[in-house]
Amino acid sequence: MSTYAPRHSPSAFSTPAATTLFRRLTWEGTVPLEIRVDPKELPANSDRGLECYYIQAPRVSYLPLLVPEIKRFLMDVVFDENAARVLKEEDWWFESDEGTLLKWHWPIGLIYDNHTITLSARPNAVPSFFTPLRLILHLASPPTEKLLLAPNAEACKQAFMGQLKEADFIRWGNTKRMTGLRKAEQDGLWEGIKEHNFDEYWRVASKITPTTAPTRSNSPPPPPSSTSLHTRPPSADPQSSAGPDKDGATNVRNVPVRIYLPDGPVLQDLVPPILEDGTMHVLSTFLTARLPLLFPELSSGKPNLGYALIQGVPAPPDTEMAWLGACMAGADGWVNVCVGLLRESA
Repeated sequence: MSTYAPRHSPSAFSTPAATTLFRRLTWEGTVPLEIRVDPKELPANSDRGLECYYIQAPRVSYLPLLVPEIKRFLMDVVFDENAARVLKEEDWWFESDEGTLLKWHWPIGLIYDNHTITLSARPNAVPSFFTPLRLILHLASPPTEKLLLAPNAEACKQAFMGQLKEADFIRWGNTKRMTGLRKAEQDGLWEGIKEHNFDEYWRVASKITPTTAPTRSNSPPPPPSSTSLHTRPPSADPQSSAGPDKDGATNVRNVPVRIYLPDGPVLQDLVPPILEDGTMHVLSTFLTARLPLLFPELSSGKPNLGYALIQGVPAPPDTEMAWLGACMAGADGWVNVCVGLLRESA
């Protein structure tokens, strides 16, 4: 869960200090997890009254990184000495209590939000932003053919670094910022995630991400009638010195954004921070262009049928995409927009 819900236009908070504040709020977000060992896999002589473990997990972390802490608990209060010698944590893997194999290489916050919007789309389900996500921990036989990679911390690190590089390419049009990092710096990014150390992570991440969010005072004038999602004015080109905040969020080529639908595909598109007519690209414009049936044009008079959940926060429609990229992206560089379905009132 995130404790932040914006009440004002995000671009009002545009200083480097304010950008850091929102990044820290995003970083400190947590979600509740209930982790229960599969009862069929509990070793003999286990204490079956304590096989459930609760944790408030960091949104930016990953399931494999929780295993050492879970293992300490199980070894201390559930398993006996014989089980402790036999069990190997590299064989442990998770699924939801509904039997869905979890994407361990997704950030925990994204797994939680995706589960929330999926519940919102099911009949008679009552989704909640506060109830624990119930996970089943299996102690053996990971389905590697479905997991693609072994569900361990090293494989998770490689997947994380791959996501960072892809986000870097989409953001700037090349990966020079990522490839220019020394190995110790790249390792420092992952250590920041493992240790949940905001300062250690951002000491390096600040070299590959925009330094500030955009300011509305520098935004272009009101739009004419038409807009385009895929082109931008020459002044907004990353190589140009024109435009607001030369090193800031509006001078990236595109904001790395993915849309997650309930039980559906993951959508990815080019998302420029400034539209062709010079106006700031906002969330409502992006969603209307990408999902017009769920987010119809405002002029149509039709209500929205969906809502956007970003880092556990229902995002206001006028939130600027550049601001989201600078302040609300995950540690892997991506702005993950989970689209839930609104239920009609009775």
